[in-house]
Amino acid sequence: MQDMIFVAGAGLLGGAMNAIAGGGSFVTLPALVAVGVPSLFANATSTVALVPSALATAFAYRHDFQGFDGVKLSTMAVISVIGGALGALLLLHTSQKFFDALFPFLLLFGVLVFAFGRRLGDALRQRVTIHPRALPVAQSVLAVYGGYFGGAVGVMMLAAWSVLTKATINSMQASRHLLNASMNATAAILFIYGGLIFWKEMAALLVSSTVGGYLAGHYGRRLDPARARLFISCLNATIVAIVFWRAYR
Repeated sequence: MQDMIFVAGAGLLGGAMNAIAGGGSFVTLPALVAVGVPSLFANATSTVALVPSALATAFAYRHDFQGFDGVKLSTMAVISVIGGALGALLLLHTSQKFFDALFPFLLLFGVLVFAFGRRLGDALRQRVTIHPRALPVAQSVLAVYGGYFGGAVGVMMLAAWSVLTKATINSMQASRHLLNASMNATAAILFIYGGLIFWKEMAALLVSSTVGGYLAGHYGRRLDPARARLFISCLNATIVAIVFWRAYR
């Protein structure tokens, strides 16, 4: 029971973080590993559990949906679904031993992208001009990563879109949640079929992250995004440091 309460608390916080600025998987994944779920299974379980949260948050942003420069939102959704499936298949063919070794570094990579990705995107936009039709190619790569691991994939999408489009931040936020849900939902189906889900832990995460995601998506616009990102970055860095300490002590 204590483990389930711990996991549910992580889901509530992770869903809220995803709604406000992203990075929720950096809380839910280590929480699952902490209660004894193997890292590969924790990755799949977290992905399945966070799909309703992403959908709930996307619903909260539903009035802000827009297409991209020269690319329809429906096209981006199809790309995200296909890429998410490819990433999930890649995970299904990854051994537990290999993923255990890779897991801390995937978390570290995601945390660095979360902390600096948007800033890097803004810097690149000032120095380079890329045709918007490169957007589907970039989304394909991001979708595969999202289906395989997904940490900070929302921030990666925002960074890429800030270079390749002129979309407003609100429209990008809405699209981020919708496309993230698309790739994760596809991956989730394959993870369930592949038997990678710890169902009790997934149920606790699913309910709590959906509540956290919707509430934060509804009320989170009142928060200062810069302060929220700084707090989440510090929290994520602390969690990743603990993961490395546990892995290499």
